[in-house]
Amino acid sequence: MSHFISVPWSTVEATVPQVQLPAEKLSNYDLVLRCQEGLRPDRVAFSELLRRYQSHVERVLYHLAPDWQDRADLAQEVWIRVYRNIKRLQEPAKFRGWLSRIATNLFYDELRKRKRVRPPMSLDAPRFLEDGEMDWEIAADSPGPDEDLTTREFYDQLHEAIADLPEVFRTTIVLREIEGLAYEEIAEITGVSLGTVKSRIARARQRLQQQLQKYLDGR
Repeated sequence: MSHFISVPWSTVEATVPQVQLPAEKLSNYDLVLRCQEGLRPDRVAFSELLRRYQSHVERVLYHLAPDWQDRADLAQEVWIRVYRNIKRLQEPAKFRGWLSRIATNLFYDELRKRKRVRPPMSLDAPRFLEDGEMDWEIAADSPGPDEDLTTREFYDQLHEAIADLPEVFRTTIVLREIEGLAYEEIAEITGVSLGTVKSRIARARQRLQQQLQKYLDGR
């Protein structure tokens, strides 16, 4: 006659070694969770998050401040803030939006400290016409003198148009048209309602279109 010995499941579970996946195999969500354990963020998990999102931070800062020579220092400060505050992130799935908000807030903190800073500009910025929006296309890798002058003139005008926007409009238009973020992400980053985001973007587009159309018509 066979006899079975009942063993508590907790005892069996305790005898099975817990296999911890390497950081590069973890999802972004799990990396954030691992960073939120313990007194300090896990160094390996945090390094993996940095590796995955470093280019994102650099892209955000480039679009906001293409002429700043110290963007690398700003990027480093972004990650310092992330390291210090990642435990406060209540929704790990929204890490990317939270990271963008830190980078954007840092940029505007620095902008307020500087007396003379050129407004944000990017070659990726859209061109606005009467019938809507289109990309500014450069036909050749090495444009001729006339084409180069026309391009510089247009971007000078776009540069000034963006500079004339109120700060809240400039932030939303950069995040939407240049960074390509969804309305919901922008709402989270800027801390305003979805309706407010859409309203600001619409008004920013209208103002840019009006100013740039004057330039285009006068050429």
